[in-house]
Amino acid sequence: MWTSHKLMKALTLAFLFICTAAIAQTYDTNGDYVQTFAGSGEVGMVNGQGQQTKFFSPSQIVADTSSNLYVWDSGNHLIREITPGGTVSTFVGGGLPPEIEGYGTNVSLNSYSFGQMTMDHSNTIWVVIGYGSSYYFLNIGTNGSVFVENGGLTNLTTSTGICFDSANNLYYSGANIIYRYNPNTGISQPFAGNGTSGYKDGNGTVFPEFAFGNATTGLACDQANNIYVWDSGNYRIRRIDQSQNITTIAGTGTGSSYPASDGVGTNATFGGNSPTISSMFSDNLGNIYFACGTCIRKMNAGTNVVTMAGSFTTSGSANGVTNIARFSSANGACLSQGMIFVADSGNELIRNIAFNPQPQIVTGANLGIGTFAGVTITGAVGRTYQIQSSPDLNTWTTRATLLLTSSPYLWIDQNPISGNNFYRALLLP
Repeated sequence: MWTSHKLMKALTLAFLFICTAAIAQTYDTNGDYVQTFAGSGEVGMVNGQGQQTKFFSPSQIVADTSSNLYVWDSGNHLIREITPGGTVSTFVGGGLPPEIEGYGTNVSLNSYSFGQMTMDHSNTIWVVIGYGSSYYFLNIGTNGSVFVENGGLTNLTTSTGICFDSANNLYYSGANIIYRYNPNTGISQPFAGNGTSGYKDGNGTVFPEFAFGNATTGLACDQANNIYVWDSGNYRIRRIDQSQNITTIAGTGTGSSYPASDGVGTNATFGGNSPTISSMFSDNLGNIYFACGTCIRKMNAGTNVVTMAGSFTTSGSANGVTNIARFSSANGACLSQGMIFVADSGNELIRNIAFNPQPQIVTGANLGIGTFAGVTITGAVGRTYQIQSSPDLNTWTTRATLLLTSSPYLWIDQNPISGNNFYRALLLP
């Protein structure tokens, strides 16, 4: 005979078992490895090289076709540029208020609220900005020219998600509708959704319903010009093809009280114990990537959702392999140089995720060996190098692991081994 106490205990254990089983984090198997690309981890505004620089809540990041990164450094009200080699400079902002249009550092961004940022196919940066109750698209050209693109667009807010298709049409979200905007004509038209808060798949602007309202909504476009929508109110990923068919492809629709989990299609869950999706982007293989605060997730063309790096439940600042790495408010992300770059605003860092990184032997002009016992490295400031020595060029022994704080960098062997001694340096992942 079950007593009420035993029954309650059994039900509690069963509930805990169900909840625990639902927390399923499946890590990517492509050898993903998280590194720090720029920033010291301290709040500030310092330009320079790699980890000798400082940011203040970097929240959005995009890349151009030359692999330069552009970061919305929200705490400093600046857009910072980072070259492929890790050199950080101020691209736009820092001028005297209230100038919003102009060039580069003559422009002031202090009086405006900023939303999501994206890059079109001519390397023009687009940002949603707000001033009072008015919202605009801000255009930033490759030469640093800044001007307001269009004001007063229907349901545009700083919570709007934005992306471009291959024809350079801009898609944006607002009030449960996805709009398509043609920059050449200045015309904006509803593309999907009827403005009703709800959940229905279907076609066009009559029957389908979304439930993101004016909540932050991520958008991404793949190589086939399918538009992917983070429908935040329904906790689902929806796909819209160019025939305007809306299909749910991932997410169960369970709310914030349910644990997040990886899985295929509608077996995956979003929200819950994992922070909501803050930005999305795609690659040319049909993968969609999600920046989720404490983790970066990926959905492949078969709708299998996995975690690339980080934790659903634990924030922090740690580099390393998938399950070891930690983020704090990873709000923006983009693809460049075959890697994922993340604006980790809580850690004041720009991080990157490399795939199957291997140590690279430093050769040629980047490695100098003089009459002293040691080496001179000309390399990437802020990256980690390993110094090895060998008596015969066959067997190598690690002598030092160091963070390059300047370039060139002179390392002298303080305990040289007698006899022949050869040195080499490896750039670590």
